[in-house]
Amino acid sequence: MSTADFLFALLGAVALGAAVLPRLLARRPLSLPLVFLALGAAVQLLPLPLPEIDPVADGVWVEHLAEICVVLSLMGAGLALNRPFGRVRWQGVWRQLGITMPLTIAAVAALAWGLLDWPAAAALLLAAVLAPTDPVLASEVRVGEPTDAEHDEDEVRFTLTGEAGLNDGLAFPFVAAATALAAAGGQITGGGVGHWLLVEVLYKCTAGVAAGLAVGALLGRLFFRARWQAMRLSEHSEGFVALAATFLAYGVTELVHGYGFLAVFVTACRIRAAERAHGYHAVLHDFVEQIERLLTAVLLFLLGAFVAQGGLGPLTWQGAAVGVLLLLVVRPLTGWAAQFGAAAGPRERVVTAFFGIRGIGSLFYLAYALDSHDFGVPPEVLWAVVTFTVVASVVLHGVSATPVISRLDRLRLHRARANGAGPAPDDHEVAGERL
Repeated sequence: MSTADFLFALLGAVALGAAVLPRLLARRPLSLPLVFLALGAAVQLLPLPLPEIDPVADGVWVEHLAEICVVLSLMGAGLALNRPFGRVRWQGVWRQLGITMPLTIAAVAALAWGLLDWPAAAALLLAAVLAPTDPVLASEVRVGEPTDAEHDEDEVRFTLTGEAGLNDGLAFPFVAAATALAAAGGQITGGGVGHWLLVEVLYKCTAGVAAGLAVGALLGRLFFRARWQAMRLSEHSEGFVALAATFLAYGVTELVHGYGFLAVFVTACRIRAAERAHGYHAVLHDFVEQIERLLTAVLLFLLGAFVAQGGLGPLTWQGAAVGVLLLLVVRPLTGWAAQFGAAAGPRERVVTAFFGIRGIGSLFYLAYALDSHDFGVPPEVLWAVVTFTVVASVVLHGVSATPVISRLDRLRLHRARANGAGPAPDDHEVAGERL
């Protein structure tokens, strides 16, 4: 059997599954990533000509495949958010970014340093790599397609989607801090801290946001208000233009040494704000979502195969403990505490805190960091800890997302009816209920 022919057939099966499975799994306690993770492991155990998967040796293609998947998910997330940008409207997101994320990084770094006895640079790298959240891996906890209603998103889905859209970019300064610490032999200097604050935090974050706003404003004007009809792309329903917007924002920002992940999400939000109620947003979003779903299926399939090939062999109980503590203790506690005073109700705070899903972003950051620096820990060990955490998150959150979110939806509907909205309340009335 030809390996190339088998891989073509396998890719076709994965693509077909990415199209069919979401409908078959609807309202079942299974997520698409969980199914493909299991399929990847199962196929690897069969006597078939699958190539060996080695993220250490093949780190470049792992980095770029994950990179493309992340930037597409960021564009899709930004286009899907109906709620206008604002300090008060987005307060749940700001709390997750400003409180939960730094506390999580500090806690995971302390666990890696204490439990695993890793050098400071490796401990910080692990914490930064596992910092981003990723609702792509459990679609029930992210907002749906764009609509013309500004307030039809419940607080849980909105907060988790907005958090994931921004923290993928905000993890970069901490990854940069870990690489700088590794390059300096673990020594912290005043000049190094100053450079990190001025360049990695201030300049690159500002450049990312500014480039995203500029590209988004330009494209928004082109899509909806161009003088020439041929250039007014919103009238032609060309979905692939979403790829142009994604890669243009990302590439331009990286060329000026800003954070491209931030720019892509900001670009999407700015395009959405240019003509918020236009149906073209749904066209762009649907196209991006299809490509993103296919790439996610491929990556999770490969991750499952990597696990079946022995990718978790270097994992120790201490490494597994760090992943479990992150998912079951650190994220829930920090996420719950950060939501005090926010618009969410008590149940919603608990759910928001629990679904701190780890996924594709973690794979990208680890491949990116290991491509250029030695952190004093074997790369295979780092990959084992991160892979275990992502797999545990896919299983835990993939099984629990549907029943938990469905329960919240039913409670909101019941409360809206009880509060006088009638037997068939609209989405705005249901989403506005606090639980």
